[in-house]
Amino acid sequence: MDMFNKVTAFLQQALETREPSINLQDSFVDHWKAITNYYIETSDESRPVKHTDIPWRLRQMLDILVYEEKQQGEETGPCMEYLLQHKILETLCTLGKAQYPPGMSQQVMLFFSKVLSQITKPVLHLINVYRPVQKLIHLCGLPDSQTEKEESQFLLVVCTRVKKDPYVLNYILEITKDSQKRSSSPSDEAVEKGSSPERAPSPPSPSTSSASSSSPQEATGIIPVLIHLGKSEKSHVVLRSMESLLLLVSLPQEDTGHLLAERTPLCHLLAQRLTELYCLIPSSLDPADIHSYSSAQWRTQFTQDSTVESPSFPGSENVHRFFCFLDYCNELIKEAPRVLGVELARAIHLQWLKGVIQPHLLQMSEVGILVHTALLSCSVRHIRSPALLEELVQFLLGNDTLCEQQQDTHTHILRYRLIEHCNHISDEISITTLRLFEELLQKPSRSILTNLVLRNLEKRSYRLSGSGAADERHAVESDVLEESEELEEDPFFTDMYEDSGFSGQEPLLSLPSARERRNPSAHTQVADLVNSFLCLVPQEAKTSHLVQGAGYDTYVHDAHKLLNECTALSHDWNWPDSAKTTENNPATEFYEGHFLQTLFDRIARILEQPYELNLQVTSVLSRLAVFPHPHLHEYLLDPYISLSPGARSLFSTLVRVIGELMQRIQHIHNVTDRLMMIRRQLMGLEEETVVDHMTLLRGVIVLEEFCKELAAIAFVKLPIEEQ
Repeated sequence: MDMFNKVTAFLQQALETREPSINLQDSFVDHWKAITNYYIETSDESRPVKHTDIPWRLRQMLDILVYEEKQQGEETGPCMEYLLQHKILETLCTLGKAQYPPGMSQQVMLFFSKVLSQITKPVLHLINVYRPVQKLIHLCGLPDSQTEKEESQFLLVVCTRVKKDPYVLNYILEITKDSQKRSSSPSDEAVEKGSSPERAPSPPSPSTSSASSSSPQEATGIIPVLIHLGKSEKSHVVLRSMESLLLLVSLPQEDTGHLLAERTPLCHLLAQRLTELYCLIPSSLDPADIHSYSSAQWRTQFTQDSTVESPSFPGSENVHRFFCFLDYCNELIKEAPRVLGVELARAIHLQWLKGVIQPHLLQMSEVGILVHTALLSCSVRHIRSPALLEELVQFLLGNDTLCEQQQDTHTHILRYRLIEHCNHISDEISITTLRLFEELLQKPSRSILTNLVLRNLEKRSYRLSGSGAADERHAVESDVLEESEELEEDPFFTDMYEDSGFSGQEPLLSLPSARERRNPSAHTQVADLVNSFLCLVPQEAKTSHLVQGAGYDTYVHDAHKLLNECTALSHDWNWPDSAKTTENNPATEFYEGHFLQTLFDRIARILEQPYELNLQVTSVLSRLAVFPHPHLHEYLLDPYISLSPGARSLFSTLVRVIGELMQRIQHIHNVTDRLMMIRRQLMGLEEETVVDHMTLLRGVIVLEEFCKELAAIAFVKLPIEEQ
């Protein structure tokens, strides 16, 4: 701008004082004739353009045009009229294509860029502007181009003008022959013959153009060129091309959304580029490196911020480029009109998810399954746009909403196989797939919870049938009373209560008296539920009370934070506030569904599974338990529900694990001391050593911590529900 102000001041001074007889049009014409005379007079075709006066004369012509516009105001000045009527831009485009003198195309790109960026009056709708612009676009993105920098700058300026004047989009895309015929109307021809260019017609609207042809032709203009430049080795070229596409995609009009979605290869090319980048990721990656990869933002690959640590594992550059482009697709979909965002998400679903990811997940190679499941899990974390998330859920889980049947194992093959992978013979595959589901449970999609769990709990058929709506509350209280009396009569559980070490060791809720249980208040119900989980693990198998800061209260803060997160996530999902009233229907066999069945099977083997696998299983179950859906809460956190025949709940599964634990620890000498040593090793307080029964002992510690976590979740949830 400083240079522009100086030139303007110089011209103003020349006009007013030094050369009062100067004529801007004469000067403009003289510069243009000097350029054309160069081609008549010169005989040295190898002389670079930068060694001629052509660049200087083009700058002078630009300065005159800018100054003239400022002086003329709304009227078109004589210099601009001359440029349009004598098709100067068309001629320059031809000279640039010929690359004569050498380097001329760069000068032409620069001149076009400056004209379109510095002339503020709309000009891109004029035939003698947009046709040369179209031709110059065709010269961009050619193989082995030496002008990528100038090309990307020129295209960015063009897209910026389109963003400012969306109605010229048709002229830039060159989609149909019909649209070009309509643009060459009699008024346009009048411009060519010398009439005022301001009388050129407005271009047809995108919707009109879209409806005019029954056989749409793919665009061969700016969009493929921008995609091509996005693959450049020069970061500034890639950045400009990505910003240019973002400008086009973010045009808010629904008409332009339909146009870009249906009549251009935009969605196909973007999905294709995403797929290409994914296929460049080496299959020899370490899944641990993938899981530790932090979220990527597409602009960060163009910054030199030393405070941002870039990944450094083998293959990290390919991983980073892919996730940056995935983030870019997220932004495109979010910024685009809905019809365009949905179409782009579908293209990504078809080409990347279904075309590439699915075959890898369904293959037999364990190494391949492991790497691509880890990449998919990381991809789930990166997907933010609602339209792309919807396509992802459709791809992974399908759209079934009816209760699952145990024999229906192939209604959605990928869903079935992924859940089976949670119970895979390879512990690594099981852990990685469970991480995938945990990532899914953190996404703002109601369909995920409905598909995996809630559709099977809708009828509450896990409860013993026979209680009507009027007796619902009474039945719950009776269940609580009967279960409590049974526990009082059981010497094993009585000893557990007496030796639980509640006072002074852990801030547990006091157990209700028999009178309180017959007349339960909100507080006693909370105490019942919390203590039911806290008392599950027998005292001789507990060690957390022997370590400072490892009590039950340490989970309350985390549970409260997680509850707030899940409540915010499900705020707009229209979940009921209370459990659905059960009806006196004939008893139906309850099936918890494939997902919960697999999780319960895994938790039932907690004493014989690797420590890392146990942590992942309990993490998924804890997240499910914290969601504020009444059926989910009842099924996972209420120990006192009377289960229907053959049904199991999370609590009943844990009770069976405790029974197995009591039998197995009787054969371990000094079990409490050994557990304490294992706990200190897991906390990093002691050096890890090989110990007999290590898998079992680690499982006991995870079991104790899991019970405390469930107690904390019950504690932070129930007071809210009782208010």
